[in-house]
Amino acid sequence: MQFIKSDININFIGTRKIAFFISLALILISIASLVIHNGPTLGVDFAGGTIIQIKFSSPANLDDVKSELSTIGIESSVQTFGEKHENEYLIRTDKILGINDTLSSRIKSSLERKTGINVEIRRVTMVGPQVGKDLREKALLAMFYALLFITIYISGRFELKWMISGIMAAALIGAIYAVKLFGVSIPVLIAAALMITLILFWFLELKYAMGAIVALIHDVFITVGMFSIFGKEFTLPIIAALLTIIGYSLNDTIIVFDRIRENLRKHHKNPLGFIINRSINETLSRTILTSATTLVVLITLFLLGGGVIHDFAFAMIVGVLIGTYSSVYVASPILLVWQTWGKKK
Repeated sequence: MQFIKSDININFIGTRKIAFFISLALILISIASLVIHNGPTLGVDFAGGTIIQIKFSSPANLDDVKSELSTIGIESSVQTFGEKHENEYLIRTDKILGINDTLSSRIKSSLERKTGINVEIRRVTMVGPQVGKDLREKALLAMFYALLFITIYISGRFELKWMISGIMAAALIGAIYAVKLFGVSIPVLIAAALMITLILFWFLELKYAMGAIVALIHDVFITVGMFSIFGKEFTLPIIAALLTIIGYSLNDTIIVFDRIRENLRKHHKNPLGFIINRSINETLSRTILTSATTLVVLITLFLLGGGVIHDFAFAMIVGVLIGTYSSVYVASPILLVWQTWGKKK
């Protein structure tokens, strides 16, 4: 299905500087939000603690709920969960409460006495601090390794440098495990490894891999920034969403890269900027159609899926929008930037 004419010629490359400025602005806003909020807001999965989901038979006052919980020794934050008319609330505390039938009954009777409304304890989730730390580290490593193995695939497929990229990836993985033994913070270690990876791309001339990875880092970072701006929590489902975003954005980028490689043979006498722009235009119909159909499903999940899947759908919506944008305005133009800097060098 092609609803955009094949001979369309939008000047994407001509507006790349504006796009780079927009990307830089989004990244700076994300950094500012993360600094203000002292990093992303971690859910119980990563920070440790207890979550209690309760349901009232009619609307209740949040302040009354919180104050009553304090009287029974539970210092917590309380927020609405799901749709407002459902009267469901999440109680979050940093402590491991060791919930049992006695304590559940105490919470239920205490809240019913304070509010005069029937209460149902629907869910209790507990995660120890050490377990949360381990999950946090494994989540970061999972995203880094996903990016690293993607570089091997991109380098091998588009530049036939399987051996070089494989050795580089193996060396980075070995270095991470070695440095990790000295107790270095995993976030710092991953950030340093990503910087070293990009530097190695430059010296090894893995330009397609650099374009893809810069675009993926761009997508993940902005999605994380949006979560920080809107005050949403990071949980295991959000890590799953980020990994899905990486896969989606990469697929979009590979389609464009494939067309660029084909057009480099067909139009080798034309400048690279012309070839990249033509390739983006030729794949534009497919890009828009794929993104639009995916967004319809995600928006439906966001609006009708309920509180459990709400944040996952939000992450995916942001990721798909940013991923589509980066495939056109980040990954592909980096090839042109590479050529320009290479000539100056």
